[in-house]
Amino acid sequence: MEDLIHQVLVELGEDPARDGLVKTPARVSSALRFLTKGYAEDPKKVINGALFDVGHDEMVVCKNIDFFSLCEHHMLPFFGWAHIAYIPRGKVVGLSKLARVTEIFARRLQVQERLTREIAETLMSELQPYGVAVVMEATHLCMVMRGVEKQNAITTTSSMLGEFKTNPATRAEFFSIVQSKGHSGR
Repeated sequence: MEDLIHQVLVELGEDPARDGLVKTPARVSSALRFLTKGYAEDPKKVINGALFDVGHDEMVVCKNIDFFSLCEHHMLPFFGWAHIAYIPRGKVVGLSKLARVTEIFARRLQVQERLTREIAETLMSELQPYGVAVVMEATHLCMVMRGVEKQNAITTTSSMLGEFKTNPATRAEFFSIVQSKGHSGR
């Protein structure tokens, strides 16, 4: 990959031998591998063994999970917050697992719509809850830095499964919780 980055620098009209660019191919290669590390991770293995039988069957919501991803169209960052809810069938999952599943899928080349759906479908499949809801809000640098250059544009996507899809009251409760000010004031 370093040779390819070296060639990109040449194509841009830069001198890869210039003092500030000598180590750039290695740095960019390392950064890209980190930003796409989700390809080497299995979200199902993250959840494995982290289900706890506590008899809880009310909505569990974890909101404002920050995430960073790369748009598959321009390989520019998009970032924001994920809000995740599920209604357990007696077993709950360790809360950190919701953030880890989000991280794994975000650390792949993505479109926000697929990212939202992949998180929801994985949680639905692995937790076997009554329902899962995922809402993601993000700023896309492909819209901010280039193209239409709209700095304040926020994209929101959702995926509702089970009770969140079929029961309007459950969906409304979720959106009410997500929109409420939390500890962070967000």
